[in-house]
Amino acid sequence: MAKAIMIQGTMSDVGKSFFSAALCRIFRQDGYRAAPFKSQNMALNSFVTKDGLEMGRAQVMQAEAAGTEPDVRMNPILLKPTTDLGSQVILNGEVYGNMCASDYFRNKKMFIPEIMKAYESLSSEYDIIVIEGAGSPVEMNLKADDIVNMGMARLAHSPVLLVGDIDRGGVFAQLLGTLSLLEKNEFSAVRGLVVNKFRGDKTLFSDGVRILEERGKKPVLGVVPYVECNIEAEDSLSRDLLRKERGLIDIAVIKLPKISNFTDFDVFSQYENVSVRYAESSGELLMPDLIIIPGTKSTIADMKWLREKGFESQIKRCAANDIPVFGICGGYQILGKKIIDPDASENGGETLGLGLLNVNTVFGTSKRRRRVSGTITCSEGFFDILNGACFFGYEIHFGETSVSDRSFSVFEDNVPDGAYRGNICGSYVHGIFDSADVSGRIVKALSEKKGIKFEENIIDRKKYKESQYDIIADNVRKNTDMKMIYRILEEGMKWD
Repeated sequence: MAKAIMIQGTMSDVGKSFFSAALCRIFRQDGYRAAPFKSQNMALNSFVTKDGLEMGRAQVMQAEAAGTEPDVRMNPILLKPTTDLGSQVILNGEVYGNMCASDYFRNKKMFIPEIMKAYESLSSEYDIIVIEGAGSPVEMNLKADDIVNMGMARLAHSPVLLVGDIDRGGVFAQLLGTLSLLEKNEFSAVRGLVVNKFRGDKTLFSDGVRILEERGKKPVLGVVPYVECNIEAEDSLSRDLLRKERGLIDIAVIKLPKISNFTDFDVFSQYENVSVRYAESSGELLMPDLIIIPGTKSTIADMKWLREKGFESQIKRCAANDIPVFGICGGYQILGKKIIDPDASENGGETLGLGLLNVNTVFGTSKRRRRVSGTITCSEGFFDILNGACFFGYEIHFGETSVSDRSFSVFEDNVPDGAYRGNICGSYVHGIFDSADVSGRIVKALSEKKGIKFEENIIDRKKYKESQYDIIADNVRKNTDMKMIYRILEEGMKWD
């Protein structure tokens, strides 16, 4: 069975996912078969595995860092919020059902057998399992039925590293406060502390290390500097969604309330002179070079939000001024004439869409999940520059869309996808821009339209991500006590 180590954080967005990915990469570099694991993930960024199952993108990113194929066993429970009070529950990659928060928290311990089945199966195939926690391990009102932090560490007999974020301030309160709220056996399970996202001269924090060790009674295993890298973020807490700066090539993404899979647009940050910003109000949209309407977990509700916030008229004004508009998945549905959800697959009801494409969407009870590849067939408007381009990606959606406009692309099995009319295009394919044949052509055309020189140095997305995993691994290896981490792995943890 595999050795295990668990990464917990003092709160959300302290860098647990990236630190876990860095360890996965280091273990791979050192010749070990490593795999990530997170028993329960709450995020709207998801992925489809080779066998057509759905999992959170954070564990996909970590699997890539470990050099292994993403596997739904790495994330047996995925919660995809549909409202502020409820989520769609994905169990072992398939839809289990919609549950309100109170029902889920009251019944979540019934999922423990499935969690352990997935964990033990992974453990039999790998040398090291890097387990990631969620949020904080000391949410006192939730601890009794915990299955993702100390509850998971106990089930896996795993030692714990506790990570705090110094960049946002209050790292002493974060780490020492968390330690003080742990039960005795939980405190014993924490084998070391990590101060993450440090900026400046580390020698000036030597007193900080001493204070943490004296008061916390735990060794500080690392003070990890903040490092610039471009790795997919997990969810809506991502700072990527706060970007407002406008580059020479200005791509504006509508920040829908239930935005999903915004990692679809990360590839554009590889290109010189290109910025991707997120518009939260119609006044922020302005007149960009390209508008993208992203995926959403609540298509009808987010379409109504677009209308209420004045985005509808602003998007139509931009489209009338020859600004290209691209919609992905829920964004594609929003571009159509009508969206109907008779079986409440999301939240039920119906609404008119933007009417920029002559398509209608009716939601059913089954979700389509599959990997796809194919060729784009667009022959008019701005996006005719993509005609003949090859793409790859995945579908993950409720709803069947009837198309009266021309199909935007054709999958390898000759199934058409998406639609286009003039400068308006829509597609169900997440990850379609990851193909350099697609994103490179778009950036080149936008550059030429503005008279900006386009550098023909298109980087393969997969190779680019590999370089980013090496950056974070190098940063963690240089700034943590890896000998001690290996020792912790070897010793394991005996829980009471």
